[in-house]
Amino acid sequence: MAFSKKDRFDKRQARIAAFADGLSHPARIAILETLARRKSCICGEIVEVLPLAQSTVSQHLKELRELGLVKGEIEGPKSCYCIDIDNWRAMVGEIGKFFDMIDSVKPDNECC
Repeated sequence: MAFSKKDRFDKRQARIAAFADGLSHPARIAILETLARRKSCICGEIVEVLPLAQSTVSQHLKELRELGLVKGEIEGPKSCYCIDIDNWRAMVGEIGKFFDMIDSVKPDNECC
């Protein structure tokens, strides 16, 4: 079994990096904003509000689902999605702790 350099980091660091990577595309941000504004599951309407092909939207939704930020079901030609609020809050908590730790650093005057 081959290991990558990413395997040398702890699970928390890997989760934060995956979360950041998941948010690294404007289409995924737009999808999350659309889902948040509707405050309910959206079935097939996401494509109508984004300037992207259905296949592209589907790929972004797949990535968001794999990260656990979005949950959904595919029922025949219809797909319904919503934000997985429990996973979202857990990730926001992890990111918050990370930011708080960085913010707490008091650099010494010797730093570049």
